[in-house]
Amino acid sequence: MRIDILTLFPAMFSGVFGESIIKRALAKKHVEIYIHNIRDYALNKHKQVDDYAFGGGAGMVMMIEPVANCIRKLKGERKYDEVIFMTPDGEVFDQMKANYFSTLSNLIVLCGHYKGIDERIRSLFITREISIGDYVLSGGEIPAMAFCDAVIRLIPGVLNDETSALSDSFQNGLLSAPVYTRPSDFEGHKVPAVLLSGHDKEIEKWRSEQSLLRTEQRRPDLLK
Repeated sequence: MRIDILTLFPAMFSGVFGESIIKRALAKKHVEIYIHNIRDYALNKHKQVDDYAFGGGAGMVMMIEPVANCIRKLKGERKYDEVIFMTPDGEVFDQMKANYFSTLSNLIVLCGHYKGIDERIRSLFITREISIGDYVLSGGEIPAMAFCDAVIRLIPGVLNDETSALSDSFQNGLLSAPVYTRPSDFEGHKVPAVLLSGHDKEIEKWRSEQSLLRTEQRRPDLLK
């Protein structure tokens, strides 16, 4: 998979993409990530990427030309499956969407900033608008990081144990069951005996029951 990220703040990604699972995925060539500074595609020497909104009002708007120039350059070099805009008014990102995006080959991810982007960017270039929740952040960079992490970990070969991802919360529409490790007794708080029994069928039954119970208690909306 190849992911091209368009941003005004390229340095924000170095820490997140330089650690843990994404770092290993990059090292193993399971994914390629390219960060593009939108300012490099600005029209003037001042690298201007924002302007006042027509009709007035508070806040600046991301200009269409720098974004259009960058997207057109990339699309002139290869075919992209989706051009994604991270925005709070997009469709809410979930595990099923992560599963879908993980099957694709080439993605462009646009990070917005300021009051928003010129609406013509959306109508001309964007194929999917994705939100990570009903709240507003300073820009699309952090949502883009969350999006990439959720997608990349699902690419075959990225996780050492690929079955681990299949038991994550939301994969089957439910939250995952509780997990425990050593010691089996911590200050009188013991691991459920069934997990120490060695009976695979009983353990699986317990996990299924706990998964449903946890979902009923914490996310009943998932059961509707």
